Amino acid sequence: MSFRLLITILCITSFSLVKAQKNNYTHHLDSIYAKDSLVVLLPEMYVFPQMTFKDAEEEKQFRKLVRDVKRTLPYAKLVYETLIETFEYIETLPNDKKKEEHLKKMEKDLFEEYKPVLKKMSLSQGKLLIKLIDRECNQSSYALINAFLGGARATFWQGIGSIFGANLKAEYDPNGSDRITEEVINLIEAGLL
Repeated sequence: MSFRLLITILCITSFSLVKAQKNNYTHHLDSIYAKDSLVVLLPEMYVFPQMTFKDAEEEKQFRKLVRDVKRTLPYAKLVYETLIETFEYIETLPNDKKKEEHLKKMEKDLFEEYKPVLKKMSLSQGKLLIKLIDRECNQSSYALINAFLGGARATFWQGIGSIFGANLKAEYDPNGSDRITEEVINLIEAGLL
């Protein structure tokens, strides 16, 4: 009985090896088997210096940044997804009049849906959201509004933002002034914060 089991296992193993050699490699879970090699694909890791704070106030500011990023990052990602979907849909519309009608309707709908959320954000969260939109979309909020809604509306919203001390043309600098924010985002996306 054990001899038959051994023969069956050998047949199955040799059939698998022949199939693997035929394809040169097979994907299995997060590993790649290639002839005589095994490559294991590991998730991306981030290594940052250990956070040390000068005083309690600096630690409080860091915790506030973490809270603000957790609150605003999903909206920045939503803006990116909405822009992609809108751009793809607009490309299917037959003429400029239909495109403009769709954009006006969409602006109205988005404003109604997200106005209550944006009103509850603090000024610092609003400024952070503007920078995170630049991070996600690779374009400033001003450039996006200008591209989709035109220069007049972009200038109008830039004026409204400047009244409150926000700049829609603000750019995200992950290696400079926004380095800590970038570290926080990477840690949040990795599930470590």
